[in-house]
Amino acid sequence: MSTSDPVVEGPVRGDSIAGKNRPQGRASSLRGTTPMSERVVEALLMGCGLLTVCTTAGILFILFKETFAFFAEVPLAAVLFDVQWTPLFLDKHFGIWPLVCGTVLTSGIAMLVALPFGLMSAVYLSEFAGPASRRVLKPALEVLAGVPTIVYGYFALVVVTPALQELVPGLAGFNALSPGIIIGVMVIPTIASLTEDALHAVPDHLREASYALGAAKMPTIMRVVMPAAGSGIAAAVILAIARAIGETMVVAIAAGQQARLTLDPRLPIETMTAYIVQISMGDTPNGTMEYRTIFLIGAALFLMTFAMNVIGFRMARRARRSST
Repeated sequence: MSTSDPVVEGPVRGDSIAGKNRPQGRASSLRGTTPMSERVVEALLMGCGLLTVCTTAGILFILFKETFAFFAEVPLAAVLFDVQWTPLFLDKHFGIWPLVCGTVLTSGIAMLVALPFGLMSAVYLSEFAGPASRRVLKPALEVLAGVPTIVYGYFALVVVTPALQELVPGLAGFNALSPGIIIGVMVIPTIASLTEDALHAVPDHLREASYALGAAKMPTIMRVVMPAAGSGIAAAVILAIARAIGETMVVAIAAGQQARLTLDPRLPIETMTAYIVQISMGDTPNGTMEYRTIFLIGAALFLMTFAMNVIGFRMARRARRSST
């Protein structure tokens, strides 16, 4: 038997070597070519990617082109070191801080409402609710995102503001508190849906390991599940903040149009987006300095959201590192 082993293995080894060097016929010729359909699909996908990049580049080009044209007439110090915003008055002031303050005030109130309710809703849907409850509650929660924002604005003005005036003394008819609360309600579906998806994606073996060590359900959720889903939660919060900052119709209807440097939510304020709506109504001539102020505000909004995205990316990366 030992003498027959080389006889058997020799031809087999030779056939395998020859098979490697032998051309594979039609299959090998097709492997080196790309079908026309795949080339067309690849070209379409690349075109879609280039379209988004070119659109973004075009928006940024127009935005900063008009902003630089504005700074050719108004010095940067007049924007950064002035505390009044009256570009439509005879006595013109271009201090951007009243608009920034109004935007931060309404967005802060919105986050105070949206974060606890959104996170608690996500935890319940992911960790406590059964499949039947999730099929009912999650679509019902996401219905809030489908309501038009102008409806929210009139609801804040007609319903929420009179109700708050019974509870908050000195609350004006137009104020920052009412639209801030309504924007928070609008943002709840964003936080709840994205956070619930992040929590649901955490592997079950992490929960089981925590239970095996003797931890209860709530400590497991707070110390194991939520840190493991930290990147998704951070992304949800950043998107919610960006949504709150960019909200337009609610603040344009219910917050008033009085640019003032204040942190009192009972007073009328004006946000950056509401000012853009005011100028875009068509009363301001195109190409004037007053018209270019909307590009200044747009550039400021872009820088704010870009900074938040950078912070959110770093938070998500840090959360991924800590979870691994």
